[in-house]
Order: sequence, then structure tokens, then C-alpha cells
Amino acid sequence: MTGTGTGKGIDRRRLLAAGGGLALTGALAACGSNTGRGGGGSGLGISQWYHQYGESGVEQAVKRYAAAYRKARVTVQWRPGDYDRQTSAALLTASGPDVFEANGPLLDQIRGGQVVDLTSEVEPVKDDFNQAVLAPKIWQDKIWGIPQAIDMQMLYYRKSLLRDAGLQPPQTLDALVDAAKKLTSKKTKGLFLGNDGGVGVLSGTPLFAAGLSLITEDGKVGFDDPAAARTLGKIRRLYADKSLLLGAPTDWSDPSAFLQGLTAMQWSGLWALPQVEKAFGDDFGILAFPKDGPDGRPSVPVGAYGAAVSARSAHQAQARAFAKWLWVERTDFQQDFALSYGFHIPARTSLAKKAAKLRKGAAADAVRFATDYGYAEPLLWTSASRTAYQDALSRIIKDGASPESELKSVVRKVNAELARVGKT
Repeated sequence: MTGTGTGKGIDRRRLLAAGGGLALTGALAACGSNTGRGGGGSGLGISQWYHQYGESGVEQAVKRYAAAYRKARVTVQWRPGDYDRQTSAALLTASGPDVFEANGPLLDQIRGGQVVDLTSEVEPVKDDFNQAVLAPKIWQDKIWGIPQAIDMQMLYYRKSLLRDAGLQPPQTLDALVDAAKKLTSKKTKGLFLGNDGGVGVLSGTPLFAAGLSLITEDGKVGFDDPAAARTLGKIRRLYADKSLLLGAPTDWSDPSAFLQGLTAMQWSGLWALPQVEKAFGDDFGILAFPKDGPDGRPSVPVGAYGAAVSARSAHQAQARAFAKWLWVERTDFQQDFALSYGFHIPARTSLAKKAAKLRKGAAADAVRFATDYGYAEPLLWTSASRTAYQDALSRIIKDGASPESELKSVVRKVNAELARVGKT
């Protein structure tokens, strides 16, 4: 799930792109490199891998955490490039990481026996984790990854522009479509969903807003319903009405279009909140994606990398103990990781409630949205399913293709994927 990275690296918002993966960069050659340093413990050594974050200070912070661990020497490796591909290749060898960040290919790693069960490490505090981001780490009632920090997306709007147009903040998708059209002028578009009209960023968000899902809890297609076509048809209306900003200098993950007045409303992430607040003071608000239909509810996409342990680790017990120490026991490090380098939500709800930066204003609203309306792409939502849905969404939004016909094709492809991954 994510947006574009900064020029310095790949930031945490990459979790929230519908594609879920990085461009293939051929970085496999870097798999054997050691770019970290040893931790402060004595005795045996274990290695820990992170993808390259764009926010300044993250690398130094995670090395500081590792150095504070006293029961083993922890070497942190910072992994630029195509992290998912690097990790997938390294887990097939004895020279891979002991502890590593996991996101996109976790299902394949679980089914392939490449990661270990961390249920006993998480179980004592399981209910304290945001359940939306914990769910994709669970397979066959076992927990395979420990959520680290939450990223989320939301809708920003200028209060003064809506007020001048006689509009209230849109609470339904119909109201959003109408507001975007009324707010569009020669200088300003009503809404920015990304330069592709929302194809890349929206993913399942409109489906959840209609009261549907990508995959149901019992492992079936969650949008084989007429409500799905109805809702995606309204997203098409935004494009057809020419209410959407297209061709902005930066994409949805960067708030520049909103800050420069190119759009009255923009879909972006929590990470943009400090910039927006600095620019507009009290003249902005945030919303979840508005509900659609009688069974709908507001929708907020959330995501979190999880700490996982390699099944090929020669020091599994020690690696599990370290992962538990850092991501379950050391709540001070967890809060520091989430809020001192960029702007994110701790994965533990108790920490999110206590965090001073998240206790008032729009930040407090964002935490409430993530808790009450958050959804994450389910573990069974494979890359093949995602691609089929994204391609259909593009044809619906940009080409005006029939939502009913497109979704029927997607349902067939997702059913085939579910049959494939359901085989253990």
C-alpha cells in the first residue's frame, strides 16, 4: 500500500499503495552485504533487516534500539532497493536475516514454512494491537508477524472553501461527488485522488465504504455484490465530471497540490498532517472515505509492517526473544519509532491513546478513524488478485467501462486465486 518515496529512500507510506510492492530494481546482488552494526549484547549474534525508510533518523533509531538489547549482539541491516524481493530470496538460504520486516509476501512465506509462529510472543497483548493491522499477520489462528507502526490514509479538506460554497464536509459518497463538482473552478479542482484519478490509491476503500470487503472472514470474495458496481460507478462520475485534479506536480502521497490551492480536497496520508497543519492552522479538516449506501460505513485504509522471524535462523529462540523484547515489551521504543521520525500511529492502541501528539485536533480524529473504521488488505489478497482488480478499476474510472462486467471478471480471477492459496 503506498505512495511515492522521497528522493532519499522509501518511506513508510509505501505500505499503503494498492500495488503493495516496489519496482523491481535487480537489487538481489545486495543480499549478502552487511550494512549494519552490532548491538550492545554479548554472546551469539542475530541479524535484523529493515527496508529503507525515507524519514530522517529512522536508521539511527533502529540501530540504537538494537544496541540496547543485552541478551544477544544484534546487527541491523538497512536494505535499499527492492526489499521484498531481496528478503524472499534471502529466506531461502542459511545466510538470510534472523528477524526482518515483513509486508507484501507474508502469505507465501507462511505457506512456504519460511517464518515461525509468534503467537506465544504476542498473545498476552494481542487485544491491545489495532485489530485491523494485526489481522493480515494471522493465518490458521496463529500470529506470524508483530505489527510495528501504523500508516493510514484520509481525506483532507479546506473548511473555508467548503463554507464559501455552502457545503458541509461530505459524509456520504454522493455528497463527496456533488461537493467535488461544486468546488471545481477554473483555478481549483474539487478533489485530488492521485494523478491517475484514484486508480492506484483507492484499492478496496470504496468497497469497504459500501459495507463490503475484498475477502470475507471465511475466505470468499467480498465484493460479489451489486453494491460494488454501484459504488465504483460513482468513482467514475468524479472522473467524468472533471472534478478530479489530474497531472499535479506531485502525486497523492505529497500534500503539495492541497497546500498550493490546486484542489479543495485531497486524499493523502497521516504523514502529511504536520505540513497541512503548519500551512492552514485551523482551516482544514479530515474525514474517512465517506460511506455509500444503506449498509455502508466510513472507510480508512491502514497498514503496518510486521516483525517476523526466519524459520531458517540458527538462533530461532533468541530471534523470537528479541522480536518480543522490541515490539511487545519496549513500548518506549515503539512509541519513539512511530512518532519521532515522520508521523505515524503506534500499533498498540494503548500507546496511541497516550501519545501526546495524537491526543487533540485532527491527529486525535485520525486515531479514532483508524481504530473505528480502519481496514487492511487481507492476507489472502494476493498480488494476482490485486492486479486484476486494479486493472478493472482503471478501465471503470478512466474508460467508463461497465462496473458490472469488469467486476464479474475480477470475481472469477479472485476465486481462482483463493482456490490456489487455500491449498495448504
